[in-house]
Amino acid sequence: MNMLQALVHTVRDSKGVAHKKDIAIGMNALAMAPVSDSDSERDNPKPHHSSTLVGDDCAVLKSADGSYLLFAIEGFMNEFVQDEPWFAGYCGVMVNMSDIAAMGGRATAVVDAVWTSDSAQLKQILQGMAVASARYGVPIVGGHTNARNDRSQLAVSIIGTATSVLSSFEAKPGDVLMSVIDLRGQYRGAGNNWNASTEAPAERLRGDLELLPQVAESGLAVACKDISMAGPLGTLLMMLECSGCGAEIVPEAFPRPEDVPLDRWMQTFPSFGFVFSVAPAHVEKMKKLFNSRDLLCKEVGQVVEGSKVWLKNLGEHDSEQESERELLWDFSETPLLGCEQFNKANDVVGEAYACGSV
Repeated sequence: MNMLQALVHTVRDSKGVAHKKDIAIGMNALAMAPVSDSDSERDNPKPHHSSTLVGDDCAVLKSADGSYLLFAIEGFMNEFVQDEPWFAGYCGVMVNMSDIAAMGGRATAVVDAVWTSDSAQLKQILQGMAVASARYGVPIVGGHTNARNDRSQLAVSIIGTATSVLSSFEAKPGDVLMSVIDLRGQYRGAGNNWNASTEAPAERLRGDLELLPQVAESGLAVACKDISMAGPLGTLLMMLECSGCGAEIVPEAFPRPEDVPLDRWMQTFPSFGFVFSVAPAHVEKMKKLFNSRDLLCKEVGQVVEGSKVWLKNLGEHDSEQESERELLWDFSETPLLGCEQFNKANDVVGEAYACGSV
């Protein structure tokens, strides 16, 4: 088995990608939500019609003045909250900030829902949130608290605003796939959490995130997603499925620390990491923008027509020989999020924005 074949199996079998498959369960259930409580409609549910597409990092509500309200939420695995209560609280703010930024927005405020079995752990979670709140400059304005549960659980929600929106649905064949990841960090613990946040200067954290609204407002990218627990490749899969496109991706081209193996990096959640779909004319401008803050932004592939996503070796961008690439995913055979079926079932029309939880 060569490197690409091994990587395909690693990504397909990863926990991060498996968690994203669970989103399809929710989409299938909500796609046929009944419109009233009558017996006939409960027995024969009709699709719930929506004016927004589902699959982005935030729900997007358009305001009367033409601006956008962004709304997102993140929930955390029980074992993570139990084992790392302070860091889980910190991440509750950090990952929501990335969701807002990935849509081209600026955060306004967060609220939390916390359950623990004792007051000591509750305090650690909230202290982590408080530190992140201060460092990222976003206030915690309310929430739900319970220290009498049988386990620790955490969910954090955020709102923000945007004047221009980056969406997962806008990638087009011919676009260049790009990625930016903050490599100025290290792994926290034995897992795949790359921490480039807790020790970084607060000004740097805020300034780096501000680049994303600048990308949206200047039109440098057409689509964006923050790199989630699905890792860089899994996150690109979600964006490509939303856009109804395929791609050729070079895993070795992603920004990566020299001492981190490729297979681990492709399963890593970075505290600052994004993937983009960019028109070729804007590639160098994207690099210059992020390089201005010592962030490495690189081309990692190309969007193509069809439903297949291929992995290629470094240096083989122009090769069309099937033997030099490996199939990572075919959405026509195996949907990941299932957003296309959901949006069709709901007869969605209009602007292509909506849905946190991905």
